[in-house]
Amino acid sequence: MLNEGDRAPEATLQSPDGASFPLSSRRGRALVLYFYPRDDTTGCTAEAQAFTALADAFAAEDAAILGVSKDPPKKHLKFIEKYGLKVALATDADGSACEAFGTWIEKSLYGRKYMGIDRATFLIDKDGRIARIWRKVKVPGHADEVLKAVRALRQG
Repeated sequence: MLNEGDRAPEATLQSPDGASFPLSSRRGRALVLYFYPRDDTTGCTAEAQAFTALADAFAAEDAAILGVSKDPPKKHLKFIEKYGLKVALATDADGSACEAFGTWIEKSLYGRKYMGIDRATFLIDKDGRIARIWRKVKVPGHADEVLKAVRALRQG
């Protein structure tokens, strides 16, 4: 299990245009890395819209936002276009990022057990260290809370 202060694990993700990139390529500025179950579902849409609404405020704090799910790149493109999202999305096709960050968990719905992504957010500092972790995220107010943490990180 990852802890605050740990170095963020390395993983290779895929952008909506299908290009692969290492997570470490995002170093040099703070990164809000949020994991979510699926594009275009109620909670995931609300979360993406909340981060989009604050995208300019995050940018003003020199922080990037990257949402990660296992949805394919083409589905991400449709999701971005449908809602006019201003956050970057990435595909964790092989699940390596979800595994490394501990977000691939057993879930239960109506007594049926299955594996899925646990909604979680990691604030990674410009040097690649985990500054804050939010697990079992509840969407309302979450983006605001993360922005406050980004501001506190920037103020040192």
